[in-house]
Amino acid sequence: MKSHIKSSIKFSLTTAVITFVLAAIFSVISQSLLSDVMWVVGLLIVLFIVLIGVVFDMLGIAATAADEKPFHAMAAEKINGAKEAVRIIRNADKFASFCNDVIGDISGIVSGTATTIVVLQIANMLGQGDGSSAQIALNVFLTSLVAAITVGGKAFGKYFAIHASTNIIFYTGKVVAFLDHRFKIKILSK
Repeated sequence: MKSHIKSSIKFSLTTAVITFVLAAIFSVISQSLLSDVMWVVGLLIVLFIVLIGVVFDMLGIAATAADEKPFHAMAAEKINGAKEAVRIIRNADKFASFCNDVIGDISGIVSGTATTIVVLQIANMLGQGDGSSAQIALNVFLTSLVAAITVGGKAFGKYFAIHASTNIIFYTGKVVAFLDHRFKIKILSK
């Protein structure tokens, strides 16, 4: 029992550190990209960040919903990505935690910050000062729109993840295999 608790604490602390680092990287990248672009491009960047969150949320759900049996037959036939798919499913709790909590939550936070930057760009372009009613209305509208797209996208992604989990995890396994073989990036331990 104590080894499970120690393992859980170690995983939680590692996840927290990874989240801190990735959030800092994503924030710096998004803010530097947004500082030099027009508001329309900024809005597209925000939507891209939201899309990343939706896709990773879908991957996490698919990992928990998938059955590893079909992948055993594929692995026996040496189909690329099948062994990695089995590893994803066997580590579904950690994989889902990374996808849903780390990447998904970071995307949500960064998209909120990025939306604020876009609102400020639009308000400045319109000549509206800080705290003006137009800026507040724009902020409420864009924040609500981004939230609606995020939640709606994740809802659709969850449905798709549950009903197409085998295909999603198979292609994810192929990507993991590619990253492992081509770039020696180890996503999951063997």
